[in-house]
Formats: sequence, structure tokens, C-alpha cells
Amino acid sequence: MRVAAVILNWNNETDTAECVDSLVADGLPLAQVVLVDNASADGSGDRLHARYPGARYVQTGANLGYAGGNNAGARVALAMNADWVLVMNNDTVVERGMLATLVAAGEARGRAAALAPKIVRHDDPSRLWLDGGTFSRMRALGRHRGEGTQDVLPERREPERMDFLSGCCLLLRASVIAPMAELFRSDFFLYVEDAELGVRLERDGWEQWYVPAARLRHKVPPVQSEAAAWQLHLRDRNRRRLVRSHYGLLQRMIFAGWFYPTRLVLVVRYLLRADLPRAGAILRGSLER
Repeated sequence: MRVAAVILNWNNETDTAECVDSLVADGLPLAQVVLVDNASADGSGDRLHARYPGARYVQTGANLGYAGGNNAGARVALAMNADWVLVMNNDTVVERGMLATLVAAGEARGRAAALAPKIVRHDDPSRLWLDGGTFSRMRALGRHRGEGTQDVLPERREPERMDFLSGCCLLLRASVIAPMAELFRSDFFLYVEDAELGVRLERDGWEQWYVPAARLRHKVPPVQSEAAAWQLHLRDRNRRRLVRSHYGLLQRMIFAGWFYPTRLVLVVRYLLRADLPRAGAILRGSLER
């Protein structure tokens, strides 16, 4: 089975190089790595191109976000006649055997369109970042199972069917994503694009599988870190876009009945803290089309 991996860089040469090196160490030939640069301002794209001349290099010419950058890379991966396309964050490190384990799980399940590994914190690999996920229809948001908790079942090996997988690392069946106009919705830019993809896959009868025997380390902020204003804005805007695209009238009403009262509470809370950037971000996320 031929796998092509898409790694997106934006002003982060060190992490991107470590990610590429870990994939190669796990057995993926460099010629099957698609290295995408989203018009990095620090010259890291050019340096990575020179560092890995054997990889396929894509310069998007603009910051297209996670969605647009990975879409550009996925198009190249599909043109390489890959059977599977691996999309992963550049701030991750592959543990040995991850790729083969994911591919084996996918090959054993004919309706599996997306598979994801267990993702642990890079600074503490015994602590989970993602132990599978669930999609909350009321919140229109994918939720990480086990985030921040200790991995108390490290010996668990059997794959598990899920209705949400994080875009941090996805192994995607090429024959399923090839006919799509876009892998991720480019108008999302960043956040919720993975949940929206999952909704489409499930709607069309495909399956998403969590493979705990495969492991990935993710460099993430401290567990209690608060989301930045721009993150709040994009998250809320995109979940509303997901709802408009995929929900029926009743589901939209249920979502609205939860979403808008809780946004009002958040705005008031941020105003009481004199946190105008986050209050404004919540308002923009609630109103922007």
C-alpha cells in the first residue's frame, strides 16, 4: 500500500523538520512526503525545501490556513497515486510503528475512510491529548475524549469506531477523498474543518476509526491554557457554518437554543473581566457569515 504524507509548515521550521524526520524513521520514504509551506515569512519554507530535496514541495504563495494548505498538499498526494493520504500537524512526532498500524487497521476495514492514532502530550507521553473523539450535534463540535488525563489503559489495542477524529492526524483513504471538491472546507481556514469532514464521511456511509495501538506525540500548550481571541472567533464562526450546511430545521433550532444563550454568557463574563478582545471575538463568531 502506498502512503503519501502531507505536512504543512508556517513559520515553524524546527517542529516541521522533527515531524518529517520522525515519519522517515517510521519507514516512510522521503519521496512520499508532501511538504507544504503556507508562505512563511521567516524563510522556513525555502530552508525546509533545501533540507529535504527528495520530498515533494508545495509553496501555496499565501497563508491558506490549515484547511487550504492541506488541501493543496492532498491534491499533490492524490496525483502520486497514493492509496492512503496521511494529514498531520507539523508539531507532532511519530512513534515507531504508527503508520503501519494505521494502514493495517484501514486495510482490514473496507468502509474505513479515516483513521487516527492515540495522541499523547509530547512533554508528558503518559498523558492523553486524544483518546478517540465524539461529535456533539448540539454543540456542532468535535470533543476530545480523555484530554489531559493519564493514559490508564496503555495496553488497549483494538480499534474503535468513532464519529469524530481530530485533524491533528488523519489517515484518509485516497479513493474516498479523491472525488471531493475539497478535502477540508477552505472557507473554514482553521478549526472545525475536521468535524465537518467527519460529518460528510458519516453522511455518505463511510466509517471513522480510532486506533489506540498507533501513537503520536503532540506539542500542545499547558492543559489549562485559555483559547486566544482569534481561536474563539474561528471556532464559533465555523461551527455555525457546519450547522447551516448539514443540519435540518429541528437540529438548527436545538443548536441555536444552546449556542446563543451560552455566547451571551461568555460575552458578559469577558466584559466583566475587561477582556474586550475575547468578548469581541465571541460576537464576531456569533454574527459572521
